[in-house]
Amino acid sequence: MSDIFISYARSTADQAQAIAEALRGLGYGVWRDDEIPANRAYADVIAERLASAKAVVVIWSAEAAKSEWVRSEAERARAEHKLVQLSVDGARLPMPFDQTQCADLAGWTGGGETPGWKQVVGAIANLASPGQPRQDKPGKAVRTLSICVLPFANMSGDPEQEYFSDGISEDIITDLSKVSALFVVARNTAFQFKGKTLDMGQLAAQLGVSHVLEGSVRKAGARVRITAQLIDGATGGHVWAERYDRELTDIFALQDEISEAIVGALKLKLLPEEKKAIEQRGTDNADAYNLYLMARSYQLAGNTGDPRQSEAVERLTRRAVDLDPGYAQAWALLAGGQFALHRVHGRANDGGQAALDRALALNPDLAEARAIKARMLSHADHHEEAAAEIAVALRLDPESWEVNYHAGYMSYGQGRLEEAVRHWEKAAALVETDIRAPNMLLSCYAALGDEADTRRAALVALERAEKAVAQDRSNGNAMAVGVGALAALGETDRAKDWMDRALLIDPDNVVMRYNFACTLATSLGDPEAALDVLGQALDKDAGGGLLRIIRTDPDFDSVREDSRFQAMIAAAEARLAAAADEAAPT
Repeated sequence: MSDIFISYARSTADQAQAIAEALRGLGYGVWRDDEIPANRAYADVIAERLASAKAVVVIWSAEAAKSEWVRSEAERARAEHKLVQLSVDGARLPMPFDQTQCADLAGWTGGGETPGWKQVVGAIANLASPGQPRQDKPGKAVRTLSICVLPFANMSGDPEQEYFSDGISEDIITDLSKVSALFVVARNTAFQFKGKTLDMGQLAAQLGVSHVLEGSVRKAGARVRITAQLIDGATGGHVWAERYDRELTDIFALQDEISEAIVGALKLKLLPEEKKAIEQRGTDNADAYNLYLMARSYQLAGNTGDPRQSEAVERLTRRAVDLDPGYAQAWALLAGGQFALHRVHGRANDGGQAALDRALALNPDLAEARAIKARMLSHADHHEEAAAEIAVALRLDPESWEVNYHAGYMSYGQGRLEEAVRHWEKAAALVETDIRAPNMLLSCYAALGDEADTRRAALVALERAEKAVAQDRSNGNAMAVGVGALAALGETDRAKDWMDRALLIDPDNVVMRYNFACTLATSLGDPEAALDVLGQALDKDAGGGLLRIIRTDPDFDSVREDSRFQAMIAAAEARLAAAADEAAPT
């Protein structure tokens, strides 16, 4: 019998054939349903081949997500712990498969070095060695060497230190993902369980993993304490546990030590190139690393209309690159902060260009830097070059929040709403505190006339906005996201209360006002009030960022032909053109 069973929908037959051939080239026996004998019943052959396969590769697509056959085959594979998932078009996976890691093969052309393909091959290697018989005992499901790294608890006594414990958890997930013989649950899935009381056995069964890693981080001054314990998902027993008390300057060696201890406890062999990859860091300076994590936490807070957010990102990353001029990720984040200050607030800087150039000079394959470059090109109306850059960024790191968020924004600006949805669904799933992607999904789904997904996006946006406001009551953009979600859910009075309060707390937040105008023009059905608020936002749009997006924003389709709307757009364009002429060198 074949090592691998491939499940797919008819529309992806060509991709299924290419994947099958690539796996055969690696020595695996592969079966697809185009090989059913004429004298055999379809259902009988499928059941037989599913039962005998060591791994079941499910090729998800929009059609596959709706196919009862594909979903049935995927459910059987999931129950037997031999499911390997990949997506070829970015379509949202049906429940419960959206809770399990899925490789991104959108645009895959057969290359063996792409992250998505490596993920597929690594997962299959856990389940099936080419030509070797199954190793499980009769009646028992195959158990993969697989792990879920739960978010480490912040034990510092300071909620502001949450960014550090989350950063440690993310780095360990990244490190372990470099081990080809180990399947690692994706960060977005693992972080769904943050702060929850869990039964480890139930969690392991739910995720289909053999092991769970949990731990805690206590950071105080120049010292850090990390505890970690590896739990067997079947027995609930400890496979390995350790406590580390170190100087903060030892944080990178400590992360390497934890990752290698887990690999050793699972009796895996770490290949030399994998050990090298785990030990490769963006910086060796612990203080620069801490500043970078802090800056990224400000970025993800989502208060984009408040210049203080971007100023904080700029100051923190500037200090980080002062400490380590070779820190490419910090240079890229600095570029993003400066670009926001220029694009939204009209700051007279270079828009982050010098910082971006430095990031790319240090690491041309840094996906986040490529994504920022794409946004800069798009902002300058160089759309073909921007599309090429974002495609490179997506290929380099399809699991990056920054890359997916920027890709969604660019698609939205070009009126490609379904494409924007694909990227923003991914972004929203990758970072559980992200408020911006759910907010933009709300706009997209409403414009597409998808009532069910509009409501779903509104519920997610509201939950996240409420948490963000609870943490920072001055987060005007979070309040704007909450207003949009409440209005979409029919809670009009509460939406208006939030709006009134936000305008008192953060009156100068230009992005907040823009989002209020969107809600007034759509869910609240008040075009005159929408134009009032929009005019105030455009008056403060010193960088022209809002003017560029408003041209295609479907939220303003109801007022687009209004003479007042057209007049304020013309006035904003004239004002920005005059400012550009004045700033131009003579």
